[in-house]
Amino acid sequence: MFKTTIQNIFQLGLKELWSLWRDPMMLILIVYTFTASVYIAATSISDTLHQVPVAIVDEDKTMLSERISSALYLPYFLTQKVDIQQMDDGMDQGEFAFAINIPPNFHKDVMGGNDTRIQVNVDATRMSQALSGAGYLQEIIQSEVSEYVQRNKVEAKTLAELELRTRYNPTLDYSWFGSVRQVIDNVAMLSIILTGAALIREREHGTIEHLMVMPITVFEIMMAKVWSMSLVVLLAAFIGIKVIVQIVLKVPIEGNLWIFFFGALLTLLATTSLGIYLATLSKSMPQFGLLTMLIIIPLLMLSGGSTPTESMPEIVQNIMKIAPTTHFVSLAKAILYRNAGFDVVWSSFLWLIAIACTFFYISLKRFKNTIHTMA
Repeated sequence: MFKTTIQNIFQLGLKELWSLWRDPMMLILIVYTFTASVYIAATSISDTLHQVPVAIVDEDKTMLSERISSALYLPYFLTQKVDIQQMDDGMDQGEFAFAINIPPNFHKDVMGGNDTRIQVNVDATRMSQALSGAGYLQEIIQSEVSEYVQRNKVEAKTLAELELRTRYNPTLDYSWFGSVRQVIDNVAMLSIILTGAALIREREHGTIEHLMVMPITVFEIMMAKVWSMSLVVLLAAFIGIKVIVQIVLKVPIEGNLWIFFFGALLTLLATTSLGIYLATLSKSMPQFGLLTMLIIIPLLMLSGGSTPTESMPEIVQNIMKIAPTTHFVSLAKAILYRNAGFDVVWSSFLWLIAIACTFFYISLKRFKNTIHTMA
């Protein structure tokens, strides 16, 4: 009996793989998700300052104003000298992220100890750069004015010196973080889509009726979809990490990939089960797509990949503990960035095992109750 069950699951899984192979749009989605998508996320989306356009209106035209202008250099800032009208028009049209207006007699007022100010206009629609950029500009301008007045750099004497050491990403290169995070997110997203689409495809093609009259159980049907789609995602993720992340982007992976992919496998057991559950709630592929969006977006945004879970409201933190992506992101960061071993991430694995078993049981029960209505 056990041998027959294993054979049925294996043969049904091969059927799923052949069905996927004959679906060109799904194949294109898989290839794009772990190649171009990862590369774009790593190189195009950045919350750091890189060639930020800055307009400078120098109405003082002195050595001090020139010193402030020259302190804003590449690759962080891309400066341009303009007049008042060009500054206003450029800010209105979104050409400049920041605009600095150095008033007349600025040098004279500074050296005379008089109250004077520099106007810094910020385009707050550039949310990823507005806050950090404004802080950088304020610090740079104050530092240059202070050094110019004192004629040399005077550091305040403190009882303790602060020595910063950046670990795991010494150059603060965003691509190191963005590429790996995209792979982690895509594992969850693609597994939900593939398994759900596989079940919806059975209904649309009428093959679900064939399965119902065959001497196989609902458990075997579900397990076949789970292992076949999990295998596809694991292979795609492996290629994405090895080819795109490590070779193309040259991102160093410090941890043990075997431990990482074991965690990914447990996550896939939960997410593929979730995909089947959503498919049982849907009558068509468009409905499944809408349901998937409602589930995937919170799973990815609140899992801790983009924003630390500690900064979220406590109720959100407690709710996201039952999400597999939260624990997958936690163990993936620890393994891939900090070279953590199993002794460090074992609690995340326990959470994933419990969540995966729960999701699988709920989805299996739902599948059993609805399979006769899906024909």
